[in-house]
Amino acid sequence: MSALVLALFAGAVVGLALGALGGGGSVLAVPALIYLLGFTPAAATTAALIIVTATSLTALYAHARTGDVRWKAGALFAAAGLLPAAAAGAAAARLPQPVLTAAFAGVAALAAVAMLRPARSAPGPAAAGARPAKAAGTGAGLGALTGLLGVGGGFLAVPALVTVLAFEMQAAVGTSLLVISANSLASLTTRGATTAGVDWAVVGPFAGAAILGAWDGKRLAAKVTGSLLQRIFGVVLLAVAVFMLADALT
Repeated sequence: MSALVLALFAGAVVGLALGALGGGGSVLAVPALIYLLGFTPAAATTAALIIVTATSLTALYAHARTGDVRWKAGALFAAAGLLPAAAAGAAAARLPQPVLTAAFAGVAALAAVAMLRPARSAPGPAAAGARPAKAAGTGAGLGALTGLLGVGGGFLAVPALVTVLAFEMQAAVGTSLLVISANSLASLTTRGATTAGVDWAVVGPFAGAAILGAWDGKRLAAKVTGSLLQRIFGVVLLAVAVFMLADALT
């Protein structure tokens, strides 16, 4: 199968996940670039950031049209992650590739667990006083993950927005895309030199298919229950995590 066909297929899956769930697609992009398209882990994280940024901005626009984005709260949440994203992006180039692969496998496993476990209810009034500090800490952690591993962190942003800031699910999905976009852009600013070596013949079609998939994901989210979509992507992510961890340890 040609690289173009593989890039188009993988891009469609990534966009579908981001558009439907507000996360999860980015943690599929890196392993697809490594194992299907032959990228090194370092090159894959940079390429994934480009793809995730373009796709998240598209999905953000789609969700904003239906009023599912909390702009003020999302901007504050994202702001806490900007500096960690930039710093981690600069540090990523200095890490050995097996370490990046193993770290990514661990994050993918966490994402799978977050998607497969039952949804938790929003916190009660007693937890409300801790929300600003928790939101800042979570935002900073998501930013660091984005910069280091090329993932947007939406798989963690959505449950955090639901449980920490008491967002309803649709608003959490839409607002997470704002967080992903901001973190990805911040990380890309520290990787300017490395983007010069990006294989645009692969990344371009991948990103284009992901952008189109994001629109389909938004429509799919309106027809299929979020819990079913989360379980499907959770199973896929768990398989990806096991495979990557085994590869890193051999």
